[in-house]
Amino acid sequence: MKKEDLQVAIIGGGAAGFFAAISAKTHRPEAKVTIYEKSDKLLSKVRISGGGRCNVTHHCFDIRELVKNYPRGERPLKKAFGMFSPTDTIEWFQKRGVELKTESDGRMFPTTDDSETIIDCLMQETRELGIGIKTKSNIKSLKRLEKGYELGFHRGGRIVANEVVVATGGSPRVSGFDWLRKLDHEIEEPVPSLFTFNMPNESIKELMGVVAEPVSVKIMGSKLQSSGPLLITHWGMSGPAILKLSAFGARELNEMDYRFTVLVNWTGERTEQEIREILKTIEYEHGKKKIASVNPFGLAGRLWEFLINKLELGDDMIWQNMGKKNINRMVHLLTNDEYQVEGKTTFKEEFVTCGGISLQGVDMKTMQSRKSPNLYFAGEVLDIDGVTGGFNFQAAWTTGYIAGMLK
Repeated sequence: MKKEDLQVAIIGGGAAGFFAAISAKTHRPEAKVTIYEKSDKLLSKVRISGGGRCNVTHHCFDIRELVKNYPRGERPLKKAFGMFSPTDTIEWFQKRGVELKTESDGRMFPTTDDSETIIDCLMQETRELGIGIKTKSNIKSLKRLEKGYELGFHRGGRIVANEVVVATGGSPRVSGFDWLRKLDHEIEEPVPSLFTFNMPNESIKELMGVVAEPVSVKIMGSKLQSSGPLLITHWGMSGPAILKLSAFGARELNEMDYRFTVLVNWTGERTEQEIREILKTIEYEHGKKKIASVNPFGLAGRLWEFLINKLELGDDMIWQNMGKKNINRMVHLLTNDEYQVEGKTTFKEEFVTCGGISLQGVDMKTMQSRKSPNLYFAGEVLDIDGVTGGFNFQAAWTTGYIAGMLK
């Protein structure tokens, strides 16, 4: 086979697919690289990410800390991030005229606050490199040949490629991986990963828009817990604390059928003893003031009022009349406030799953299949997922870049 005859097929026109294609053409300039996308839309997740701003990566450059944000893939990703890290992502876009900025929570966005900036950059790069793009090209089958693979399309027709990168993203059903299972790859069953908690019977929903920060949340009857900002919505609860909990508890919460009790510590990591001491000080210094007028933990006014009403203390209750029993009740409420969850909602429009191609069958130094030579994987098709904050895109850039090296 002549060098110029090398055919590389990239299956999937998302972030990982585009980065794999660009990497492949960069490392193998003589190859004919083509992206095959099943829909008529390219980079659709990039477009909607971060409310249309595209959360490109996260301002975390210590790989040991970075991998802690991946419920699935933490240990294998150490090798991968050593080859292409958030620093490399920032530099890659910067060299192509796209500057990124860091927000207070570590998320990184283009300075334009527009995801089209990222899309335009990736599209421009594919044009300059001469990468082919074919939309409405849904792959039905992938058959191993003596040299390469035969790709069959749902609409009919077949092509042959010497090297194939699968970057099709996650699938809500395990059947979505059947065509890859035929190549002897083990599939981890997909379940939703990033989602908000629905609380149809909880009155706290009336406080929609209120943010409490920081809080500590845990699932009753399990070891699942997380901390961070919590956002009250018209459905129930969201925000980083909840989303992180949903990611690390994805499989366990799925087994519970998304019906469980969440416990909220509205004071963050403070213990009951610490809170009791603070309340004693309030009793002593503000004894004649009404409970509602002294907010010792910096909670939003509406939330503090809601919690006081939950204790049914009365509008005229003053601190010096609380008594030991009511103080104990308040301490318990602040540290172990219970809410019933009955369902989930996709976080914004960003559908993320855990599950996919088992990492046992993939060489994370090359992203090449251990089962089938010259077959590579990148992005969410792998059993890798991160918490919200740019971590899933970083995994896409990293695995796409490495897969495209075609080692």
